[in-house]
Amino acid sequence: MSFIAELEKVFRENAAAELAAPMEAYMKNNFSFLGIKTTPRRILFKEIWRLHKGEVKQNAREIALELYQKKEREFHYCAIEILIKELKNKYQKDDIQLLEKLIITHSWWDSVDTIAKYLLGNYLVQFPDEVQNVVHKFSNSDNMWLNRSAILFQLDYKAKTDAELLFSVCEKHAASKEFFIQKAIGWALRDYSRFNPKDVTEFVGKTNLKPLSQREALRNL
Repeated sequence: MSFIAELEKVFRENAAAELAAPMEAYMKNNFSFLGIKTTPRRILFKEIWRLHKGEVKQNAREIALELYQKKEREFHYCAIEILIKELKNKYQKDDIQLLEKLIITHSWWDSVDTIAKYLLGNYLVQFPDEVQNVVHKFSNSDNMWLNRSAILFQLDYKAKTDAELLFSVCEKHAASKEFFIQKAIGWALRDYSRFNPKDVTEFVGKTNLKPLSQREALRNL
């Protein structure tokens, strides 16, 4: 039995409708859930992954895309976790197309934030010459989730954060009425403020940010 077939079989055997309903409600009913909470899902997933380690390693991208075509959210989480592990330091330049597809497919904060931080962020560490092109494309897109990813991809870059780029993208979207953009600006600035509180404070002071972005940015200062 293939990895995906066995994963689907085991997940459906462990589905719990009474847990699925509140999980779906928490995600504003944007997705269907099997009703497998994070810890038991990861235990089941990792055991099946271990049994099919070679198959997953050789076909990580294809498996992730196939899992992402399924309607239940648990499969999407597994797809992202596979790519985080299997692509680290082994990205191909055209993987940006895969990452963009995942960001704009079944989009919500839970998937997009993980992809932005752990996949897009690591991709751009490996290919620094692509940063300007990717950020320009994503930040100018009509897709709000690509905008959010351009703001958040430097999370945990710490002292290696390109502050000029971060401030530029935040300023570009400062007038956005989207909650998820306002929140992302505040989060990204707050994260960087741990390493450069002075410049973040100065940027917030001179930039016409939305109140939510401002509060989030200065929360720890």
